[in-house]
Amino acid sequence: MAAHRAFGYFFREAVVNLLRSWKISLVAVSTIAVSLFIGGALLLLLGNLQRMVAEWRREAKVIVYLRPGVAPGADAALLVLARKPVWVTNVEMVSAAEARRRFVRYFPSVAELVHGWGEEPLPASLEVAFDPRRVEPRAFEAWLQSLRRAPRVGMVDDDRDWVEQLEGVLQVIGAVGLGIVAVLLLAAIFTIASVIRLTAYLYRDEIGIMRLVGATELFIRGPFYVEGLLQGVLGGALAVAGLYLGYLTLLPQAPRTWLAGALTGSFLPPRDQLLLVVLGAVAGLAGAVASLRREGV
Repeated sequence: MAAHRAFGYFFREAVVNLLRSWKISLVAVSTIAVSLFIGGALLLLLGNLQRMVAEWRREAKVIVYLRPGVAPGADAALLVLARKPVWVTNVEMVSAAEARRRFVRYFPSVAELVHGWGEEPLPASLEVAFDPRRVEPRAFEAWLQSLRRAPRVGMVDDDRDWVEQLEGVLQVIGAVGLGIVAVLLLAAIFTIASVIRLTAYLYRDEIGIMRLVGATELFIRGPFYVEGLLQGVLGGALAVAGLYLGYLTLLPQAPRTWLAGALTGSFLPPRDQLLLVVLGAVAGLAGAVASLRREGV
C-alpha cells in the first residue's frame, strides 16, 4: 500500500510539472514523437515490402527464352526437360505475339517500342512455375544449367535472383534506418534530459528542504522519473497516432502510387505499436535518469 501511495504521489507531481511547464515539455514530447514516427514509418515500409518480397518469392518462376523464330512447342525434348523435376508445377508456353501483348499491357507508357517491327521484337518463352518447398538447391542449379545448354534456348532467367537482390537491399535499408532512428532517439533522450534538468533546477529550493527533513532520494527523484516516463509515453502514442493518420491519408492513393501502396499494405500490428510506445517510455525514463544523475539531484 505504501508503494502504491508513493507512486500516486509521483504521478500527481509529474502531471503538475508537465502542466506547469507545458511549453518545454511539448518540445520534449514532440522530439520523441518525431523520432518514433520516422522509426515507425520505416518499420511499416519494411514490413510491407518484406511481405511483398515473400509473396514474389513464392510466385517466382524460371523463364526460358527461346531463340528468335523458335515456337514454344517446337522442341519436344526441351518441354520434357522443363517438366522433368519434381518441383515443377506448371509450364506455360508464351508465343512471341503474346509476349508483345503482355509488354503493351504492363508498360503502356513505352508501348511504342514494340510497334513497327517487321517481325515480333520479343522472343517466345516457356514460363516454368515451381514449388520452392520441394526445390533441392544443387539439383535445381544443375537443371538450370541443362536448360541453358539446350540448343534452342537463348537465355534462362531465374526470378529468385532479383528477389534475393531485393532482400539484400531491404537489409541495407533496415540497417541504415536503424542507425538513423538510434541517433534520433539519442537526440530525444538529450532533449528530455534537458527539460527534466530545467524542471529540477526550478524546484531546487523545495528539493533542498525535502533533504533537510529526511526525504529519501527515491522520494525526491521519483516525480522526475515519472515525468520523463510520461513524456516518452506521450511521444510514442503521438507517433502511433500520426502513423495511423498518415496510413489513412495514403490509403486512397495506394492504387496510383507505388510508395503509397508499399506503406498501406497493412498497418503496424499491435505488437509493433506497443513497441513504439515502450521505446518512448524507455527513452523518457533514460533521459530523466541521466539528467538527475548529472545534476546530482
